[in-house]
Amino acid sequence: MVDNTAILQTAKEDPALFLQRYCPPTLIDEIQKAPELLPYIKEIVDASNQTGTVWLTGSQPFHLMKEVSESFAGRVGVIEMLGLSGAEISGVPSEPFSPEQDYFVRRVTASKSYNVIEAYDRICAGSLPGIRSLPEDLRAGAYESHLDTYIMRDIRDLSQIGDELKFRCFMTACAALTSKPVVYAELARIADIDEKTAKTWLSLLVSLYIVKIVEPYANNLLKRLSKQPVMHFLDTGLAAYLTGWTSPQAIEAGAMSGQIFETHVFGEIYKSFLNAGQRAPLYFFRNNDKKEIDLLMERDGALFPIEVKKTASPSRKDTRNLNALDPVNASGVAPELSMYKREIRTGTIVCMVQDTFPVSERARIVIGTGFSHARA
Repeated sequence: MVDNTAILQTAKEDPALFLQRYCPPTLIDEIQKAPELLPYIKEIVDASNQTGTVWLTGSQPFHLMKEVSESFAGRVGVIEMLGLSGAEISGVPSEPFSPEQDYFVRRVTASKSYNVIEAYDRICAGSLPGIRSLPEDLRAGAYESHLDTYIMRDIRDLSQIGDELKFRCFMTACAALTSKPVVYAELARIADIDEKTAKTWLSLLVSLYIVKIVEPYANNLLKRLSKQPVMHFLDTGLAAYLTGWTSPQAIEAGAMSGQIFETHVFGEIYKSFLNAGQRAPLYFFRNNDKKEIDLLMERDGALFPIEVKKTASPSRKDTRNLNALDPVNASGVAPELSMYKREIRTGTIVCMVQDTFPVSERARIVIGTGFSHARA
C-alpha cells in the first residue's frame, strides 16, 4: 500500500489520518517505508483484543524487524514467506519434514511422480510464481529484471554499496558455491574485495532471504568439529541464472548438478518447517577428519542424519560418514557431560528413487527429490 506515492506521503506526514482512512482490519505492504505508522498501529493493537487486526509485510526484514521489535514486543507474530515449495507447486498438502517411515509413505502416496529432467526443470524454474510461470526462454530476462528492479533496489536501501558490479560478482560467487562451507577468503578473492566486506555483504544476502546460512552442529561429546557454516541459495532458479546455466538439461549434466540438487533439497526441507510456522532444527556436520553429513536434524533429544545424493542407486557407502556421530551415544560418559548425550536415529538418504526402502542398518529410508515420487 505504501508503494503509492500519495498514500506514502500521507502515511509519513499524518499517520493518524492514514489509519482513519484505512481503518483496521488492514494490510500494509512495504511498512519499512513508513515507520512513522508503527506507534499509531501499536495504539490500535493495544486497544483491541483481536488478533489479525493489522497485517504488516515488507521485503526488507532487517529494517522492518528492527522497528517492529522495538514497537511491538510481545504483540506480534512473525511469518517468513519464501518462494513456493514443491508441495505448493504440486498442489498437495504441506507438512513439516519428518525423518520417519510413515512420513515418506504419505509423501509418495500424495505426490505425483516426475523424472530427473522434470526435477531439474523445477530447479531451473525456481520458486518465484511470476517467473516460473513464464516459458523457459523468457525466464532469464525475468531474473535479470528481478535483480535490477528488486534485489539491487533493496540492497541500495539497506547499505551503501560502493561498487554494484562487484556486489553482483559477489552474488554470483555465492551462487556458484551454494551448498558449500562458507570461506570468506574465497568469496573475497572472487569478488575482489576484502574479507570484512565479504562478511558484510553475505549478511545482506541473508537479511534479504536470498541466502540461508546453516550453522555447524556443536556438541561437547564430539571433538575436532569444523566451525564453518554452509550457505544455500533460497531460490535455485536465481542461482542457476547467476552462474550461467540456461536449461535443465545443461545444469543436470554440468559441474553444479550435485550442488544445486542438494540446495534444492535443503530448500524443500527448510520451507516445510517455515510453512508450518516452525523453526527448522537443521545443522551442518563436518569434523576435522573431513567426514560430512549434509544435514543434521535435532529433535526431542535425538539426532536424525540426512544425506542428499543425486543418484537412483543409493548404497551402503552413502552412509559411511554416519559413524562420526557415535560418540554422542556412547556408554560411560562422565556425569557432567551426560546432558550432551543424544540418541542417533535412523538416517535418511534423499535421492532420485521411486520408493522408500532400507539401504543399511543406519539408513533405511530413501525418498525422491522434493519429497515427491521421483523416477530415474
